[in-house]
Amino acid sequence: MPEPERPEPPERYEPPAYDPLQPGKGEAIAPTGQGGPIDLALDEAESLEKPLGDDPTGPGPREKARSLWSDAWHQLRRNPVFVIASLVILFLVVISIWPQLIAGGDPLQCELSKSQQGAEPGHPFGYDTQGCDVYTRTVYGARASITVGICATVGAALLGSALGGLAGFFGGWGDSLLSRVADIFFGIPVVLGGLVFLSVVTSTTVWPVVGFIVLLGWPQLARIARGSVITAKQNDYVQAARALGAGNGRMLLRHVAPNAVAPVIVVATIALGTYIALEATLSFLGVGLRPPTVSWGIDISNAASQIRNAPHMLLYPAGALSVTVLAFIMLGDAVRDALDPKLR
Repeated sequence: MPEPERPEPPERYEPPAYDPLQPGKGEAIAPTGQGGPIDLALDEAESLEKPLGDDPTGPGPREKARSLWSDAWHQLRRNPVFVIASLVILFLVVISIWPQLIAGGDPLQCELSKSQQGAEPGHPFGYDTQGCDVYTRTVYGARASITVGICATVGAALLGSALGGLAGFFGGWGDSLLSRVADIFFGIPVVLGGLVFLSVVTSTTVWPVVGFIVLLGWPQLARIARGSVITAKQNDYVQAARALGAGNGRMLLRHVAPNAVAPVIVVATIALGTYIALEATLSFLGVGLRPPTVSWGIDISNAASQIRNAPHMLLYPAGALSVTVLAFIMLGDAVRDALDPKLR
């Protein structure tokens, strides 16, 4: 009797390359964002867990967010106007501190026998009416103009920012009083005020001129600071700090002032060039800096009556004054463009 055929043993079970119920084996299940899963290879799933920028072949790491000041400096370094103006101002500051680096003579040493003579070897700008070297006086004249401009700007900025910032932050009767006082100073003509104020001063130093410019210059910066503080204190982060119990001093110094100082810096930078021109104007009229102080305004005043006979006496100090004022105005424009996001 033939033996019954034995059934063949089942083939050995081979598990699939991946198990949908065990996403860790071979492949993974990732959500599609539309309510269902999608099968991914293991290496593809791992790539989803890698932070952006870890792949050496992919895009680089994310750039760290920059603050207002770092972003402004990043833009200023690439602005040719800012670079040129900064180099000119740096050169002027250096020669105002150490004029002997490029001028070896004495600006007060004169020879009447060489009165109004033109250029000659060693004296490229010629001589003035008193026989003084125009080149040496032009170089040494930068010291007085730069000193007056910087000191007057710093004084007006500090006084105006303090008064305007406090008035804008606290408001009330102090704000109204400051506004009315500023309006009075705005109504005083600058040149006429200088003629009246400085005509009674007998000092030959730069400080009376600096004090007069600060006296008439702080209202403009105070009004700028007041408006900027009023805008800054309405921001959400200031209201949050107030809700958390921060005092007025902390809010003003830590939150409001750092975010309100940018407009003041821009206006002060532009005003610095204006103050230098104002000093030259007052010196030209005879009420600003006075001899023996060496100033571009004094030299321009002495050369005005001799412009037909010796135009070189007027050309070089006036050119130096124009370049200096233009450099500070260009610097202020570049800083304004960098600090104002609306102009980008």
